[in-house]
Amino acid sequence: MMQTASKKVVNGWAMYDWANSVYNLVITSTIFPAYFEAVTGDNNEATLSDKVHFMGREFVNTSLYNYALAFAMLIVALISPLLSSIADYRGNKKKFMNFFLTMGSVACALLFFLNTRDGKVSSGVSDLGLGIFCMIVACVGFWGSLVYYNSFLPEIAAPEDRDRVSAKGFAYGYVGSVILQVICFVLVFFPGLVGGVDEKNVTTTIQFRLCFLMVGIWWWGFGQFSLSRLPRSVPAGTGEQKNILTSGYRELKKVFTQLIHLPLLKRYLLAFFFFNMGVQTVMLAATLYGKSELQLPTENLIIAILIIQLIAIPGAYAISKLSAKTGNLTALMICVLVWIGICIAGYMIPKKGIYEFYALATMVGFVMGGIQSLSRSTYAKFMPETRDTASFFSFYDVTEKIAIVIGMFSFGFINELTGSQRSSVLALMIYFIIGLLLLFYAKAAQKKVPAS
Repeated sequence: MMQTASKKVVNGWAMYDWANSVYNLVITSTIFPAYFEAVTGDNNEATLSDKVHFMGREFVNTSLYNYALAFAMLIVALISPLLSSIADYRGNKKKFMNFFLTMGSVACALLFFLNTRDGKVSSGVSDLGLGIFCMIVACVGFWGSLVYYNSFLPEIAAPEDRDRVSAKGFAYGYVGSVILQVICFVLVFFPGLVGGVDEKNVTTTIQFRLCFLMVGIWWWGFGQFSLSRLPRSVPAGTGEQKNILTSGYRELKKVFTQLIHLPLLKRYLLAFFFFNMGVQTVMLAATLYGKSELQLPTENLIIAILIIQLIAIPGAYAISKLSAKTGNLTALMICVLVWIGICIAGYMIPKKGIYEFYALATMVGFVMGGIQSLSRSTYAKFMPETRDTASFFSFYDVTEKIAIVIGMFSFGFINELTGSQRSSVLALMIYFIIGLLLLFYAKAAQKKVPAS
C-alpha cells in the first residue's frame, strides 16, 4: 500500500506553487498588463485606441496583448497532450519541469528590458518584439512546468492524502504570490526607493521593470529548491518509446469518441467550454480593461487584484457549501448568472470609476475561485468509472485552453473592430449566456440518469 512521502518532500513539492504563482499574479494579472498598456500608449486620454506597429501591421495595443496571450495558449493546447504523454511515461520529469520553469522565469526576467524611449515603447524588435516574445515564452513555460508538477502529486501522496497535499500547494502559492506582490506594491507606490524618480522629479519605469526581474529570480530560485526536494522519477514506460510522441493525442481521440455515448458529460463539457471562455478572459483582460478603457492608475489596479485574491478563498468555500445544498449544476448556474451581472456592471462602469471597479473586483473574487474549483469537481463527478482519469483530465485541460484562445482572440478582435473594450465585455456576456443555456441542457440530461 502506498505511503505519503516525508514532510520534507511534500513541503518541497508545495514550494513550487510558492515559486510559480508570482507569474500568475504579477505578470498575468497586475503589474505587467498595466505597464504594457502604459508604455505602448501615447498618454493622451483623448485617444480612443492606442496603436502600435508590429510585424508589418498596425494593432490596437491592448488587442495585440490579447492576441499574444491567445497564441501562447494555443501553443499550450497543442503541446499539452505531448507533455502529458511524457509525464505518464515518466521519463525524467524533473529535467522537463526544470526546462520549462527555467524558460518561463528567464522570459519574465528579460521583461526588465522592455523599456520606453521618449515616453513610448519602440515598435522595433528590440523593445516591443522582445516584450511580446517574452510574454509568449513565459506563458508556455508556466503551463508546461505545471504538467510535470501536477504529475508528481500521485507519486508523493497516498490517495487519501492527495486533497490535503494539493491544498497545501494552493496555500503556499497564495502566500508566496501575495508576499512578492506586496513588495512590488511598495516599489510602485514609492519609486524613489529604487531610483524611480529622476532629477526632474519625473517618474521613470525602473520600479516596474524590477518587479519583472524579481518574478524571474523568485520563480527560478524557489523552483530549484522545490526540484532539490522532489524524488527521482522511476521510468514506467513499456519500451515502446516511439509511441510517446503520439500516445497523448490518441488518448484525446479515445476520450472524444467516448463522449458521444455520455450525454451528461458531453453536455456539461460543452457548457463549461463557453462559460469558462468568459471566466478566463475576464481574469486575463481585467487589468488592461481597467488601465486602458477606465483609465485607472496602476496602483488602484493592484489594490483591485489584491481584493480579488483575498475574496477568492472565502468565496470558494461559500460556493462549495452552495453546491452541497443545491447540487453542482444549479450552483454553477447561479455562478454564471453572477458573471453575467459582472459583465453588465463592467460595461457600465464610468471612466475613472475607482470605487465601482473595487466593487466589481469583490464580485469577481467571490465567484472566481468557486466556479473554477466547482467546474473541475463537477467534471470529475460526471466522468464514467475508468482508469483513464489522466486522459479525461487531459481532454478537460485542452478544452479549457482552447476556450481561452477563442476568448482572448475575440476580446482583442472586437476591440479592434469597434474601437472599444466595452463592446468586448458585452461579447463575453454572450458566452456566459450560451454557457447558462447549455447548463440547463445538461440538467435535463442529469434528470434522466438513474440514481446510483
